[in-house]
Amino acid sequence: MYHPVIKTLLLAAGSSRRFWPLQEKFRLPIHGKTLLEHQIRRLRLGGCDDILCVVGAHNQEWIRELLPAVATVTQKEEEGMRGALIAALPLCGNEPVLIVGNDFIEASAYGELRENFFRRSHLQGILLGREVTEYFPGGYLTLDQDRITAITEKPGEEREPSNLVNIVAHLHRDASLLLHALQTMPMGGDDGYEQALCSLFPHHHYAALPYRGTWFPLKYPWHPLPLLSSLFEDSSTPTIHPSVAVHVSAVVEGNVIIEEGVRIFPHATIRGPCFIGKNTIIGNNTFLWGSSVGHSCVIGFGTEVKASVLSNHVWTHSTYIGDSVIGDNVSFGAGGVVGNFRLDEGIISSLVGQDAVRTGLKKLGTVIGDDCRIGIHVSMNPGVKIGRGSFVGTAAVVAADVPDGSFVSMKNGNMVTRKNAVPPPHPQDRLLFRGGVERKSPVPA
Repeated sequence: MYHPVIKTLLLAAGSSRRFWPLQEKFRLPIHGKTLLEHQIRRLRLGGCDDILCVVGAHNQEWIRELLPAVATVTQKEEEGMRGALIAALPLCGNEPVLIVGNDFIEASAYGELRENFFRRSHLQGILLGREVTEYFPGGYLTLDQDRITAITEKPGEEREPSNLVNIVAHLHRDASLLLHALQTMPMGGDDGYEQALCSLFPHHHYAALPYRGTWFPLKYPWHPLPLLSSLFEDSSTPTIHPSVAVHVSAVVEGNVIIEEGVRIFPHATIRGPCFIGKNTIIGNNTFLWGSSVGHSCVIGFGTEVKASVLSNHVWTHSTYIGDSVIGDNVSFGAGGVVGNFRLDEGIISSLVGQDAVRTGLKKLGTVIGDDCRIGIHVSMNPGVKIGRGSFVGTAAVVAADVPDGSFVSMKNGNMVTRKNAVPPPHPQDRLLFRGGVERKSPVPA
């Protein structure tokens, strides 16, 4: 069936506050691409070619540099979806628009939305609803037969109005109608878009399309971990660049993608699915599996990295990292251990603001922001997060979240946090330690 071209509004202007200590959710590199590039790839596979990306003042520069062929508009008013759409919808006239947020879904779902929408000409809009079997802290759709009557945010367990969680993949027939509804809503708050929808439901027919495929929300900093395996499936052909140096005693098996300039030292084991970025060193006796490692990393002697996302310029030495997300320019001293499993083997919780949020994961290590240094023999409890620019001293036990720019030490068996007075070294300053590479500045005698 022929479908008219629909403008797709990809909302990428958010401040990612709930993604702390990571900087921006869409900028996180996994499998050699940012999450923004992965999202756009899925949209295009789903037939969404006319994409308008809504950016913010904080990220417009890198997004435009990364994706020069994608049209952008900058959100200038309030934060949240209401502000993003008020910036974008005037460029759409009264044409149909598909609104896409942070949720990663199967590319085929976008085609199903369009197919269902244009087959039912009486619909003003259609919203994708994920069928769930257990409580998820999101917005639930209330239905009267096939018609949506309300969206209820976080109703609580056993108070859900349906089994359909609202996924931000929404198709509207008339962009100008939605714009008018948004402009009549009061500014402020995080639910301006949902309020506008609820004002339209009594007067226009909005339907739900039940969705049973894979769904990966991207809201909290541990959410990239479940998404990791899905992104590996997108590239199922093993590829090792001709320039890669693999020692004869190393083992490389399974779906592994290794980029140019990588060196793999004796007795290392890499078991797919795995991705290793450019110019990374995989040291002696290391074990890397189910993980994505960025460029210019050093996975040093005796390290195991399991089911984790490591960004760029990450250094380790005799370290265990499991089920963790690590930012740029992070170094682990020898003997560092990430705990990723509770003693009672229960679901791990992690603080978001002042609230303990159940992650839904039984395996979750740590999330570490950019520019951190972890000292020797440091232990990190399951679900803890370490803020950007922080140092953790020798033999510390990180049992609670560490604010940005902190120095952590131990006193009388307790974790003590104070302001970090030392700036983190720049990755360029560490090139000397990679072996045979000179720094730009001279090394003191």
